Amino acid sequence: MQTEHDWITTPLTADLVRGALELERTEHGLLPHRLPARARAQCADGQLAMAESQPSGVRLVFRTRATAVELDTLPTKRVYVGVPPLPDGVYDLLVDGRLADQAGVSGGKVLTIDMATGAAGTEPGPVGTLRFTGLPDRLKDVEIWLPHDETTELVALRTDAPVEAAPPPAGKVWLHHGSSISHGSNARNPTGTWPAVAARLGGVELVNLGLGGAALLDAFTARAMRDTPADLVSVKIGINLVNADLMRLRAFGPAVHGFLDTVREGHPTAPLLVVSAVHCPIHEDTPGPLLPDLDALSSGQLRFRATGDPAERASGKLTLGVIREELSRIVEQRAADDPNLYYLDGRELYGPADSAELPLPDELHPDAATHRRMGERFAKIAFGDGGLFAPEGA
Repeated sequence: MQTEHDWITTPLTADLVRGALELERTEHGLLPHRLPARARAQCADGQLAMAESQPSGVRLVFRTRATAVELDTLPTKRVYVGVPPLPDGVYDLLVDGRLADQAGVSGGKVLTIDMATGAAGTEPGPVGTLRFTGLPDRLKDVEIWLPHDETTELVALRTDAPVEAAPPPAGKVWLHHGSSISHGSNARNPTGTWPAVAARLGGVELVNLGLGGAALLDAFTARAMRDTPADLVSVKIGINLVNADLMRLRAFGPAVHGFLDTVREGHPTAPLLVVSAVHCPIHEDTPGPLLPDLDALSSGQLRFRATGDPAERASGKLTLGVIREELSRIVEQRAADDPNLYYLDGRELYGPADSAELPLPDELHPDAATHRRMGERFAKIAFGDGGLFAPEGA
């Protein structure tokens, strides 16, 4: 039986963490960030701060003979006023690449959000402990994927055998940026988000810059992508620009060009895939802004609605249909001088027929089954034989 004296504490260092762009030293431990400090300093938006600190795709990776692992963390739980409590974030344990166990951590800080007013506040809370036991008694590679939608400070790592950093990944690095769907909204677990599903099927190392509510063609995000080593790059553009009602068509085209120009400064010849939004009925032909459905909220359901007028398209307001047409045109234009630039209509991942079978539960985000379907489809399109990211001639 495990006793306190059997534990070995291993310092939490950068060589044990993958998928984060930066690690911040806090009073408790390490806080993984998916945007660097310079980018965070250029935008005080609370939604961005929450999204980039939620560690979608971030995982601890190490090699050990340990049969038991403990990880102390300080999570930040979200509570939406008037909505039933969210379940604790899920940690996925992978042993030699296979999902072996799942668990959650109780306690932590509590972020309370009032969707009706936009008010938010955080209360302090205690550190919690994650425990996995019964691991095979042999040398193995262990990955602990952090909850994709729960800000997580790493406090302490304990095992019953020594830990060493795993060797560098053998596969290519895939850098992806997108909205809350790429972030993993409504997925059940961190390896169940569609980018994680696609990466594991494609045998690539994922760096996921899916940022819920914050895929807004921000220059600081483009610079972060420019400066992040990667072999394959994709950018999913559309839904946040519509539901934030952020810009008109006149600004959209040059903003896309500027974003891609910046990414290309750091990745001049890497395959670069521009992906439009998946099918979203409320925004296909109706502009934003997007607002919570207060009637649904009063009955304890979180749902969204588009509040724009379709007639406003004539004055340059953006819809998903407008954005797809413009993205296709931009990529076709640029591809004349950039043979490694590609376009993918997001409806190939989730289209009208999928919507009829697996409707978006809150009118905006896919469920767990849809994440799986999207990941499998992206893996086939991008990484399969003849895929956009497959080696030439494969």
